[in-house]
This record gives sequence, C-alpha cells and structure tokens, in this order.
Amino acid sequence: MSFDGNEGEVITITQGERWTKTYQTQNEGKVKAHFYGINKLNEITSQSGCKGIRIYRAIDDNGAECLVLVGSDADENDMTDGVLLEMGIKCPPRCKADSPLDHQS
Repeated sequence: MSFDGNEGEVITITQGERWTKTYQTQNEGKVKAHFYGINKLNEITSQSGCKGIRIYRAIDDNGAECLVLVGSDADENDMTDGVLLEMGIKCPPRCKADSPLDHQS
C-alpha cells in the first residue's frame, strides 16, 4: 500500500459531537484538543514528497500527554529528517465554549 494524500474520511458534525462527548465524558479533566497554526502545519506538508501528517500520541519530559506530528511520504515512511511538531495550544486551558465539539462539564 502507499499513501496518495486522500487518506481519512470526512465525518458529520453529529458524529464529531458524539465521539468527542464520549471521549470527554470518559476523560474528564484531561486535554480535549490541541491547536496547531496553519503556518506550522504547512511547514510539514510543504516538504518535498509529503502526502500528509501522521500524529503520534506521546508523553513529554514533564509526564504530560502530548502529540507529535510528522510528515509521511507516499511509501508510508515518517519524514523524521524533516519538520516535527508539538507544543500545540492545549484545550483546556485555551478553549472556546461555543463549539459543539467541546462538551463542558
């Protein structure tokens, strides 16, 4: 198999609401979301041969859960010699309560 840049599926807001509510209910008090700016995402996706972004769950040096983003090529290889991204803005504390995906306690 190989990546062609069309991986993933578009979902409805109803699915998104249901899935995020399930997660947030089962993980009360944990980080709900991470925000990454478009310029940083473009640094990954504009690398030669990049077909998309793979997102790894990780634990940082302080023991906190985080995500590590890395570009992947058509052969499904992580582009580890390129741009890797973390330090996204976490929600909480930086959340907007008017999103149907953010289920307040």
